[in-house]
Amino acid sequence: MREGCYQAGAKSKSYYVAIKSTEHKEQKAFQETEQFKSLAKMRYKIEAKNSELKNRHRYDTASSAGLFGMKIQGSTAISTVNLKRILKLLNEKE
Repeated sequence: MREGCYQAGAKSKSYYVAIKSTEHKEQKAFQETEQFKSLAKMRYKIEAKNSELKNRHRYDTASSAGLFGMKIQGSTAISTVNLKRILKLLNEKE
């Protein structure tokens, strides 16, 4: 095992073995499928919408205290983004 754990000039010897659980193995196998690859190609659209909510509409931090205030903030932010999308689609049809 010398070539795997010892490098010339190193001050110490080390050997690394990754122990993967069954969940990790299943996830790795899933990431190699065509279904995952097709979903990954569409992910940027979802991430762009999440970024818009977070950065432009301040959805990243709560503006008021309490669960009710957070629900109202979430509802208004998401409704605003949806309304913007509806207006954009209506303007494209004209």
